[in-house]
Amino acid sequence: MDNLTWKKSTRSSPNGGHCVEVATVSSDHVLIRDSKAVPGPFLRISSSSWSAFIHTLSGQANK
Repeated sequence: MDNLTWKKSTRSSPNGGHCVEVATVSSDHVLIRDSKAVPGPFLRISSSSWSAFIHTLSGQANK
């Protein structure tokens, strides 16, 4: 897991805190973790489920 590039929202506080980080594992899956728990655990979900989740949050679902 050391070679993954973890990303978090640009709206996250620069001081850390309550952030969710996401890394693309493959074209099929992403990993999600709590920024305060860098070693893990991770939540592994399909890329399509992650995309649907993000679209729902942004109000673009079914568009």
